[in-house]
Amino acid sequence: MKLAFSSNAFVRYSLLETIRLLAETGYRGIEIMADVPHAYPPDLGASELKELRSTLDRCRMEISNLSSFMLRAIGDIYHPSWIEADPALRSKRIEHTINSIELAHELGAKTISTGPGGPLDGMEPERALGLFKDGLRQIESLAAKRKVRVLIEPEPELMIENSSQFKEFCRELDPRIFGLNFDIGHFFCVGEDPAQQIIELKDYIGHFHLEDIGRSRVHHHILLGDGALDFQGIFDAMEKIGYDGFVTVELYTYEDRPVEAARHAIDFLRNTTYGARNFFGQG
Repeated sequence: MKLAFSSNAFVRYSLLETIRLLAETGYRGIEIMADVPHAYPPDLGASELKELRSTLDRCRMEISNLSSFMLRAIGDIYHPSWIEADPALRSKRIEHTINSIELAHELGAKTISTGPGGPLDGMEPERALGLFKDGLRQIESLAAKRKVRVLIEPEPELMIENSSQFKEFCRELDPRIFGLNFDIGHFFCVGEDPAQQIIELKDYIGHFHLEDIGRSRVHHHILLGDGALDFQGIFDAMEKIGYDGFVTVELYTYEDRPVEAARHAIDFLRNTTYGARNFFGQG
């Protein structure tokens, strides 16, 4: 497996600074946020893309995933979503996803991640599910053409928040084009066993998010080892399914000290049996 860190903790830094800092900390992968202040597609011209590629190459950094979840450039973390009542707002989400697919193709990223529809905000679930599917159909052919897999990320209190909802929704989707961004903490928050779900959802998984969560199961990302997640069981499950892709540490809750959070995560994993074996070739 390969270890990366998400740029969404580094919103007080430029993307180029973030790449350099993570490389210096020991990471060889970065999840890039396709939003301000990092890589909002409309803000990236040819010169910016050239400098970004050059920095990645110089720092020997790979892109683990392009996160197309947040859209603060024109809204907030969740809005405009796939299931807005206003068609014009839904179109903005679709346009952003199209732009993110094109950016991923330009940068050689294999996946982008997106939200699981969005907050229902009083909308009937059946209508919301239909709107989400309609939106995904509008980006399906481009994703197939660009060979970029679109990963849906279930999240607590959003339209799709658990494994059964995800599996039901994905039954009609092409697994070569659509998959799962498996956020380990999110499944724990909704009362599921992440290790068990890794086994059950193995055919959908395209990328992992890693963080810790407190015993209360409240959705708040905390430093690895400070919460209640069974990392030994989780990494055993990853090994069992033969996963060899990126695991991205996502600690956006530490934007006041992102370098410290990134350093803590890599030190924590290096000093555990499962981390040393899976990421550093030790043990």
